[in-house]
Amino acid sequence: MSLPTVDLTDRISRADERALAVSALACLDRCLPMLEYVNYAEYVNYAEYAESAEYTAGVTVDTDAALRPLWEAAEGGEEWLGRLRSAAAVLVRAVARADSGPVAVLRRAAAVPRVYAADELRVWAGECSAAALSVHRYLDGDRDGGPLATGELRRQERLLDLLAGDGDGLRAAFVQSTEGKRVLRAAAARRARRA
Repeated sequence: MSLPTVDLTDRISRADERALAVSALACLDRCLPMLEYVNYAEYVNYAEYAESAEYTAGVTVDTDAALRPLWEAAEGGEEWLGRLRSAAAVLVRAVARADSGPVAVLRRAAAVPRVYAADELRVWAGECSAAALSVHRYLDGDRDGGPLATGELRRQERLLDLLAGDGDGLRAAFVQSTEGKRVLRAAAARRARRA
């Protein structure tokens, strides 16, 4: 698994509860396109899924809708964290039997803390950060210094900086994360076509 760098780890260590929770949400949200190629844990790549009865019937995983409501009211706190935990549980069930590569990593990162407390959120944000970097490294062909993983590292640093500042940091973070999700979806699609 790719691990956060010293600069990123330092940002995570200084972030408050809300920034930690939102940055973790953003990491999970950006990685959800991987689930478009794992249909309810039965298939681990698009080539297999495209041959399935579920694909023929039009059964898909709607990753864009999965976490969107949590972005629209990312106020933090126990109630918000509970909603995130419920959404993550649905995603975990969707890949319950998939142990292939980044899907298993994403499932582990979806273990949302039960308490809205800085210590627990900091550990979880670090796990989500590492999972997102691992997914991008996988799509880079598991090589160090690949463009996707490098871009994801810089994106995570920018998001934490945005969330630490004054003003409408949440909206800017969402825009940045959405762009990162688009990049990952395109990369996952290219890899699936080569499979």
